[in-house]
Amino acid sequence: MATSPKLTLRSGTQLADPAKYRRIVGSLQYLAFTRPDISYAVNRLSQFMHQPSTDHWTAMKRVLRYLAGTLDHGILLKRGINRSLHAYTDTDWAGDSNDYVSTNGYIVYLGQHPISWSSKKQRSIAKSSTEAEYQSVATTSTELNWICSLLKELGVSFTTPPVIYCDNIGIKFSPGNSVVHVSTKDQLADAFTKPVSRAAFTNFSTKIGVTKVPSS
Repeated sequence: MATSPKLTLRSGTQLADPAKYRRIVGSLQYLAFTRPDISYAVNRLSQFMHQPSTDHWTAMKRVLRYLAGTLDHGILLKRGINRSLHAYTDTDWAGDSNDYVSTNGYIVYLGQHPISWSSKKQRSIAKSSTEAEYQSVATTSTELNWICSLLKELGVSFTTPPVIYCDNIGIKFSPGNSVVHVSTKDQLADAFTKPVSRAAFTNFSTKIGVTKVPSS
């Protein structure tokens, strides 16, 4: 998505017939299950389903153009024995100018392969960036616990406990916290929470595991 201007409920002129916008964004929601690189854009566009405007329509077409140029991209799963489980989590504190609710983002890896990701607004307004990050870490922990339980039922065991990477300093120095600090430049969940520049987005897509898949 474009970094500016920010999409809001009041931007643009309301569409006379919003049905087509809703159908396309609904389809993109399914596609985001296998294309983590569009997770934030789809999450953002979905917030205007009840009142889409011309600006929202333009932003949606931008996503379609990106997908048209990356039809041969996806997640390439490779055979391996790395069974480590780790996740990156990030938050855009009060980034939504409509209601000032923060946006959570996380991506979970089994070895080098992304297996779960999310871009979603929080349920309440956080009073500080650290509070917002705590909510994001809690959400990610819940997802990791569910994945661990599922893999255990499938007979997959782990030699080391799951790790969550977060770039918030407040989280890093909180007592009794096992979350591992990572620098902002290495935070793979950053583009799940906000629009970033074209160069940053390209770098993000490659790092999270969305690449050109060899033809079969």
